[in-house]
This record gives sequence, structure tokens and C-alpha cells, in this order.
Amino acid sequence: MQIPLQITFRDVPPSDAVEAHVRDKAGKLEVFYDKIMGCRVVVGMIQRHHHQGKLYNVRIDLTVPGGEVVVNRDRAEDVYVAIRDAFDHAKRRLEDYGRRQRGEVKAHEMELHGRVARLFPEEGYGFIETPEGRELYFHRYNVVHPEFDQLAVGEEVVFLEEPAGEGFQANRISVGRHRPPE
Repeated sequence: MQIPLQITFRDVPPSDAVEAHVRDKAGKLEVFYDKIMGCRVVVGMIQRHHHQGKLYNVRIDLTVPGGEVVVNRDRAEDVYVAIRDAFDHAKRRLEDYGRRQRGEVKAHEMELHGRVARLFPEEGYGFIETPEGRELYFHRYNVVHPEFDQLAVGEEVVFLEEPAGEGFQANRISVGRHRPPE
């Protein structure tokens, strides 16, 4: 990076351990795109609902040739989870930016079909059952259309299957866009 990393704490007491974790994650970003000119990270706290407690927010602003890549992730109850999720998203965004800069076209994954098997609305996640009988986890942020709160058990959906921390999970979930082949 040409400009030194800037870390700001908002509504969160500064922590050497958190700062070291952010520096470690930021240093690894150059593996995914080596032309990063600058990086600003804001670690903050949002207090939306009293029953949910304190939730952390991490915003990453990356200056790259020809623009900026901005990631804003929130709703994690653990600051380290919020940092991990934000930097994981930043890695994907940098990889996509690098592909576009090189003129490469990203191959689209094949959509799969399934049904909503179980929903846990209070916790914000659910499971999709595939035609083969496997169940895939999904989070409210993985739902594209309609919103998570409008999903119903038994509803047919299309989705992408992606590797996750402990196996595979469903992503980009939509209802009623396509019909499965018969």
C-alpha cells in the first residue's frame, strides 16, 4: 500500500488486539489485488435494538487505481466476526475488481433448485432442502428476492451453492425466478 493503513474506532474503546487483527487482515488483501493504494478501516458499534444487544459494524474503504472499493458490514455481535466478514467480502470485491481491470469475464455458477425446509426468523437464518435431500444453511443476507421475512417453509427457490466455513451453504436465494426442469 502506498498510503499507510488508517484504523478508526467509533463508539468502541480502542484495542491493541483488535487493531493487530485488522492490520493482519488488511496486509493479506494485497494477495488478492496488488495495486491497493490505501486502506481505511472503521470499527464501530451500532445499537439498533435493545433485545439484540450491541452489534459491531466494520467499514473498509480501499483506494485502488481508477476508484474505490467500499465494504460496509454490520450486525455481528462479536467484533472479530464483524472484521472477518468484512475482510472476506473485501477480498471478493477486490478479486472482482481485478478481473474487470484485466477484462476477464467471470463465469456464472449454475443455479440450483430446492425448497425452504426450515426457517428461524428471530435468529435470521434457515435451511434449504435440495432435490437430493441435502440441507444447506442460509442467512438472511443470502436472500435476494423477496426479503427474508417474506419466505415461507415449503416455498420453491433457486440459489447458488457455495463453500462456507463448515461445508456448503446457499447464497443468492430467489423465489419464483425460474422453474426446475421436469
